[in-house]
Amino acid sequence: MSEPVASPLNSVAGGNTVRGACPHDCPDTCALLTTVENGVAIRVQGNPDHPATGGVLCAKVAKYAERTHHPERLTQPLRRVGPKGQGARFEPVGWDDALADIAARLQAIAARDPRAILPYSYAGTMGLVQGESMAARLFHRLGASLLDRTICASAGAEALVHTLGTKQGMRVEQFAHSKLIVIWGSNSIGSNLHFWRHAQEAKRNGARLVCIDPRRTETADKCHQHLALLPGTDAALALALMHEFTVHGWLDQDYIDRYTLGWDAATGEGGDGVSQPQAVAGGDAAGEVGVEISSKNGALRSLSKRCLLWTPERAAAVCGVSAQAIRDLARDMGETARRGEPVAIRLNYGMQRTRGGGNAVRAVACLPALLGSWRHPAGGLLLSSSGHFPVRRAELQRPDLLAQGLAGRPPRTINMVSVGDALLASEGDAVLDGGPPIEAVVVYNSNPVAVAPESAKVVQGFAREDLFTVVLEHFQTDTADYADYILPATTQLEHLDIHASYGHTDVLLNRPAIAPVGQSRSNTDMFRALAIRMGFDEPCLADSDETLCRTAYPFTAEQALAVGLPAEAALSWDALAANGFVPLPPVLAPLAPFAQGGFPTPSGRCEMFSQRLADRGLDGLPDYLPNHEPPGSSTAYPLAMISPPARNFLNSTFVNVQSLRDIEGEPLLEISAADAAARCIGDGALVRVFNQRGSYHCTARVSARARPGVVNGLGVWWRKLGMRGTNVNEVTSQALTDLGRAPTFYDCLVEVEAVA
Repeated sequence: MSEPVASPLNSVAGGNTVRGACPHDCPDTCALLTTVENGVAIRVQGNPDHPATGGVLCAKVAKYAERTHHPERLTQPLRRVGPKGQGARFEPVGWDDALADIAARLQAIAARDPRAILPYSYAGTMGLVQGESMAARLFHRLGASLLDRTICASAGAEALVHTLGTKQGMRVEQFAHSKLIVIWGSNSIGSNLHFWRHAQEAKRNGARLVCIDPRRTETADKCHQHLALLPGTDAALALALMHEFTVHGWLDQDYIDRYTLGWDAATGEGGDGVSQPQAVAGGDAAGEVGVEISSKNGALRSLSKRCLLWTPERAAAVCGVSAQAIRDLARDMGETARRGEPVAIRLNYGMQRTRGGGNAVRAVACLPALLGSWRHPAGGLLLSSSGHFPVRRAELQRPDLLAQGLAGRPPRTINMVSVGDALLASEGDAVLDGGPPIEAVVVYNSNPVAVAPESAKVVQGFAREDLFTVVLEHFQTDTADYADYILPATTQLEHLDIHASYGHTDVLLNRPAIAPVGQSRSNTDMFRALAIRMGFDEPCLADSDETLCRTAYPFTAEQALAVGLPAEAALSWDALAANGFVPLPPVLAPLAPFAQGGFPTPSGRCEMFSQRLADRGLDGLPDYLPNHEPPGSSTAYPLAMISPPARNFLNSTFVNVQSLRDIEGEPLLEISAADAAARCIGDGALVRVFNQRGSYHCTARVSARARPGVVNGLGVWWRKLGMRGTNVNEVTSQALTDLGRAPTFYDCLVEVEAVA
């Protein structure tokens, strides 16, 4: 197999302005314009021709040229010559020697059992090509362990699929025409800037904005109402809103009758039986038993009965907000809907990072159907628009190659949330899913030592001298400190890629604006080269980046028909190549997707009761599930902690960009005045945040952004750029959510003390 021929599309474009796309994990997926002089990117700005971007970028990506030409950028392969960990020593090595040794060592492990090799990646780039295309093909062919990529969105995604049937919703631009917008679990100003533009337009036109978030965010400051509920109690609030819709007659019964399943009583083997254990479901030990009973006998199929148990007073006691605030919000939503005006919910992923996060998303996703909000283009809900995109993932990632690589062995899946336990596990441990202990990890598009929960275990695992670790990176991150080889990767300004979005409905193409810096190579190029050295001769392992881009979507009518879509669902490659973006056709992204039902669930309805969940032994109806670590349940660790991203970082990306770190200052813990006074903590004091899992140090910021009983540990700092070599994930846990096998970063109890 020979090296692929470079495509003209993949070569650096002529002229000094190049169209591209933002690669980062954000709903906005902005269209970029990069200005180049003498081969150097001197400015990155938003493309004003792209409606969703409107020429505006966040402060982080506006610094992308600084990040690309950073003085600490990795520009040549490095091989470790000293002990692993912070302060590790590396020496330069040629590409040929590095790839030959990596291939030989992986082949030796694969000869024993390829499942001992683990790829670890996530959304360091959201690109379909530089993310999981050639990488997935190689690891499938190798027979490596599968990675359960759950660290961000899987709880909410599974909840949507079991309720709406898809990860679809409102078109983001339609929020400008809404009359009431509930921003639930999202600091939109910091993490969804272009949605906020539409919300502001609606506000100027008389819309009411409500923010639901444990933290008083910058977004909450700009809304008419803020409900600072306790972490993990969102489902209780949603059920109380349903209660009020019901008792005050604010339901759209016609929409419910035509297009939903599970609101009113449905007969089953147990009738509509609401037994006493079920009647107290959600709130104490008896309630949890009640949920288990109802899911086993299939009796409780009526969400209307469950929500009547959730009075505003009961929900207020659980959520830590006033009953009157719940009534006011319900009245605003209900009366707005009764007037025939659109009510819209912008849901984001913060609320799903607790034990009951999946159930919470399910409960909130039922609200628009109860009010009939889906009838309007400007009504309904948006969590993710990713389900609109007809990505041909099987063709792109080639899971069919896995059988050849496994050679008769059963596949093995490792949950990325549990990587700390997995790296320390012995033969037979459940976390290994029946496979062998992990002997090698290849990390790309991620920084697990900084971002994975319970990081003391993650560090211990990566510090194993018998673990062979390869890291593809732009910089020497916390994870790269533990590598045997660090391979320099290109940034978004140096490679070709194609993008979907989970916040709008346009496909974007990213052209390289500059040549690769130093000896850096794209992910696809590195994995193609590694495939050659491992002796794999499948033609798909040599596909060029342009071929991969063209593979990602149905660009012809024949391809659309082949994946079960109408011919008019095909995209225009020529328009994409010429403009850098192309909107999805209306057949894929209608203005009011569920105005007349048409939910892609098994029943064709919005499934408030999910038989699919009941068949798995789970509750078919959404319910409130108390946290693994409920607020107020521990005297040793009396404070609930959430860890939202610092405004100038995106997870651990941009932490090493000096201009952004200067703005951010230092690792901060926001704490209420009452909680600070009780601990003799002054504003600006050095504090230790700790629990049974570990501790980290940061600066206390006594602030009204933290409600009493909850502290906000802003993250995610690189450990070595924080205080005393740790960060907030020292105290988060590897416990998982109810649906989606996702992390519970915001389900965390701590104590805080001043440090001399």
